[in-house]
Amino acid sequence: MRRLLPEPEIRPKPDTSLFIVNIVLLLILFFLATGQLMNAPPSAVELAETSELPVESLPKPLLVVGEEGLELDGTPIPTEGLAQALEGATRLHVLIARDRPASDLVTLLSRPEFADLELRLVTVRTNSQEAP
Repeated sequence: MRRLLPEPEIRPKPDTSLFIVNIVLLLILFFLATGQLMNAPPSAVELAETSELPVESLPKPLLVVGEEGLELDGTPIPTEGLAQALEGATRLHVLIARDRPASDLVTLLSRPEFADLELRLVTVRTNSQEAP
């Protein structure tokens, strides 16, 4: 007798153990990563504090943005006279109090006087331990 139907095609069954191992390894990595984040000690950020700096020891030219106004190398200067005072300078160091809003600094530095200058923000680091 002859068969009218074709031979059934034998399909190989996929090995699911490889998929399961991959999922388990991903879960282990996920729990290791999140466990380290949750058990990490809290990091306290201490902001720098500036008070009564000797202007002589800081880089020149230094523009100090204070509550009273602007000082260039220790000399008070009006905002209108800034372009004339910075004439010929290629680099300017800027120091601003930490409690001043960032918008004050951005507004000041967006002025056309600063367009061709290399600007560097000066930060002051203080030791938390006082000498005896």
